[in-house]
Amino acid sequence: MTTQKLLQKAKAAKGAMSLADTKAKNCALLAMADALETHCADILTANLQDMEAARGTVSDVMLDRLALSPDRVAGMAQGIREAAQLPDPAGAVLSRAERPNGLVIEKTAVPMGVIAIIYESRPNVTSDAAALALKAGSSCVLRCGKEAHRSAAAIVAALREGLAAAGLPQDALQLVEDTSRASANELMAARGYVDLLIPRGGAGLIRACVDNAAVPVLETGTGICHIYVDRAADLDMALDIVENAKCSRPSVCNAAEVCLVHREVAGEFLPRLKERLENNRYGHPVQLRLDAEAAQIIDGTPAEPGDFDTEFLDYILAVKVVDSLEEAVGHIGAHSTGHSEAIVTADEGAARQFLAQVDSAAVYWNASTRFTDGGEFGLGCEMGISTQKLHARGPLGLGELCSYKYVIKGGGQIR
Repeated sequence: MTTQKLLQKAKAAKGAMSLADTKAKNCALLAMADALETHCADILTANLQDMEAARGTVSDVMLDRLALSPDRVAGMAQGIREAAQLPDPAGAVLSRAERPNGLVIEKTAVPMGVIAIIYESRPNVTSDAAALALKAGSSCVLRCGKEAHRSAAAIVAALREGLAAAGLPQDALQLVEDTSRASANELMAARGYVDLLIPRGGAGLIRACVDNAAVPVLETGTGICHIYVDRAADLDMALDIVENAKCSRPSVCNAAEVCLVHREVAGEFLPRLKERLENNRYGHPVQLRLDAEAAQIIDGTPAEPGDFDTEFLDYILAVKVVDSLEEAVGHIGAHSTGHSEAIVTADEGAARQFLAQVDSAAVYWNASTRFTDGGEFGLGCEMGISTQKLHARGPLGLGELCSYKYVIKGGGQIR
């Protein structure tokens, strides 16, 4: 099916989705989750084909993002079930005012209409995005990268079966068959068909959508996430946080890419950091890219200028020694993508200054950046992490996938 044809089908289905009540949408989500588990073997077979085709062409870390297992499929199904338990955002009255002339004005959440998502090689995004868009009352058009297309097709087939079983239109969920750049360009240009476009992936994909789309784009961000170890930090705590933020899953956008260390503790902290990350509990040594001052304290790879502007998505961490909190905040302001940043300190004043001055979607005091996630924030599965400031910022849950309109109720008033 051509991209234009499936866009027409998705648009035709959005009316039925906007009219579906909470019970109908939740029944559909539960049926979709059941269908995923029923067709788990088919999904894993398709994923194995994707894995074999990708092996040798992408890194081991990226292969891990692509891989599915029975547990991961079960986790996808559980994510859908959790979305079914969340409050329905569509129809919620966000504010209400009664004017002196008797008009009642209600700001009311409404579905977007057709939400298109362009994403790369993470099959679980397929089910997360579909569940959230459909629960928010919209049709959903998915366009994944070629590495994950067989997996996504098997997942979408199961999800569409669940939709039909619950009496909602299958056409409300579409997977673009063309994985070339042309189909992405079609979605970017689909005025009148796509009400919101969400890119999830690397910096190149996101920038292409922001720069070229003729439809509204909700920018999700690459994650050059920083952890600043202050002079008043508990160094044991800092080691735990940096290790978790870098090593627990380095291929995701909330993993730390840069560690800034105050000069007063660098002499003690950096040797311990090197030991911890070279022999971390996750079983993979981390390569440290060191600025000139850090390189005088420990051995490592000299940092290139671009290392502090790189989302490595790998077991690599750029390290810089700073003279002050102000220098750390300034460095983050110059190099961050606005995703997630953390300070480790026992100094409440320093923490409050950091939290106030760092302009990112999520800022942390004494905690790992890995918590920037819809599930961890209690939003259920997420559509992505927005690093822009208009409409939505941070994890994109159900509420962020709605627009609103003003509903005005009167009794014959004229102006």
